[in-house]
Amino acid sequence: MENQEPELKTVMVIGAHPDDPEFGCAATIAKWAAQGRMIDYVLLTSGDKGSHDPSLRPGQVAAMRESEQRAAAQELGVRSVLFLHYPDGMLENTMDLRRALANLIRQMKPDIVLAIDPWRRYQLHPDHRAAGEAALDAVWAAREWYIFPEQLVEHEPWRVREIYLYWTDNPDHWEDVGESIDRRIAALKRHNSQINGRIEQIAERIRKAAHEVGEPHGHEYAESFHRIKL
Repeated sequence: MENQEPELKTVMVIGAHPDDPEFGCAATIAKWAAQGRMIDYVLLTSGDKGSHDPSLRPGQVAAMRESEQRAAAQELGVRSVLFLHYPDGMLENTMDLRRALANLIRQMKPDIVLAIDPWRRYQLHPDHRAAGEAALDAVWAAREWYIFPEQLVEHEPWRVREIYLYWTDNPDHWEDVGESIDRRIAALKRHNSQINGRIEQIAERIRKAAHEVGEPHGHEYAESFHRIKL
């Protein structure tokens, strides 16, 4: 009998801000959740700089965006949402952030990590670059015995099996999301502070892009990733 590949049931989605997963790959998240995979979000910031309303303070924006993110995740069937509260707009791939993410990976034991591709050409947002780099560095650190060994008092090293990088210029994997694209749009609608009444235009743009991604691969709608097997 041939050795069967182990079933990959747990997924950690790492983003820089609330709404990154929904703008990045939420139809895949909804599809996987419907298939029985357990999805957990880790958001490195609370998006406290994500407003142009001078009457709002960063703490108010953060509270609003965290609430919106939880509602969006619920639309998709996500199991949990965790915010690490690093400063929005000033995120850096520090050793402290790598340590925090490695600890979460060891604790939550995801089979798959979804993260932003930090090598996307002309990726201007520094938080997106930093979030992708930190996620990849933490995946590597989490599997090593002598990296952050103080964490091994409570947790064993953990080896993530696959990484899916979204917002990538080098896709090599396409997920058919024809049955879940509507749930992505419903989740995006929950980010009211960022959508600003533009959900119809955004939905049209998302459908158009997903169709263009999927059509060459025989799908009405698809989301693309660079997939790394470890």
